[in-house]
Amino acid sequence: MKPSVKQFSRGDSEGFTLIELLVVIVIVSILSAIALPSFLNQASKAKETESKQYIGALNRAHQAYFLEKNTFTEDFSLLGLGIKTQTTNYTYAIQDNTETSAINVSFPQNPVSLRAHVGGVSVGSTTGAAGGELTTLAVLCQSQKPQAGDPAGVTFVADAGPSCAGSFDNLANY
Repeated sequence: MKPSVKQFSRGDSEGFTLIELLVVIVIVSILSAIALPSFLNQASKAKETESKQYIGALNRAHQAYFLEKNTFTEDFSLLGLGIKTQTTNYTYAIQDNTETSAINVSFPQNPVSLRAHVGGVSVGSTTGAAGGELTTLAVLCQSQKPQAGDPAGVTFVADAGPSCAGSFDNLANY
């Protein structure tokens, strides 16, 4: 007995129907609508990391500069970091320097989606140290919502060092 061979007519096809394709497109659209905001948020966080790193580096450079020169500076080149004062995402500035404190500010190029960062360095005394030895204290602050940089994000308290103020959260003290 010969095996039977099934003959396909022109009406039979092995492709997808229009309904099946539409269902797949709808599912992919729903998944991308859920994932897109999360992806965009991660992109903003990555851009903000640049600002955190730069302000932290400026704080540490100010601390080193003060220990060497016994003063603060507003000149980026004197800090020896070799960082740019303007990048694609942020503009950086050293503002409101005094003999005992300095403020480093990042200004987002897009304040609608990026948060600002402010760093403060001040001179303080070590607790319990005989003779009132001095040290430098620093803080790194981040705005709670996207906005332009504001030097008022840092306040200075005598011997207690800098602290975050207003709508800024404390990220680090050192």
